[in-house]
Amino acid sequence: QVQLVESGGGLVQPGGSLRLSCAASGSIFSIYAMGWYRQAPGKQRELVTTITNGGRTTYADSVKGRFTISRDNAKNTVYLQMNSLKPEDTAVYYCHADWGPLRPERTWGQGTQVTVSS
Repeated sequence: QVQLVESGGGLVQPGGSLRLSCAASGSIFSIYAMGWYRQAPGKQRELVTTITNGGRTTYADSVKGRFTISRDNAKNTVYLQMNSLKPEDTAVYYCHADWGPLRPERTWGQGTQVTVSS
């Protein structure tokens, strides 16, 4: 099993920055990708960004050039640096880990609220 703990959400003004963290524990050796989704009120959960074990990253068009995903393998932690935040970035952000030595599994973090407002 894999467990995830998120931190770093909060309230920020438009144009500001936040950094989210997602720490993994448990069967971390079997993780092959991690990333972030977000869900705004009344909307479906949407993919924000992912990073694979090989370091390949993908981003939603809406965050390209503003958000950066990175990882610290020594700390088993993935980070989401969010710059130039906009009110439409307001959502609950969920970290996920894809893992499994035999069949694909996905674990979700508990979610952290990001609110962009003046």
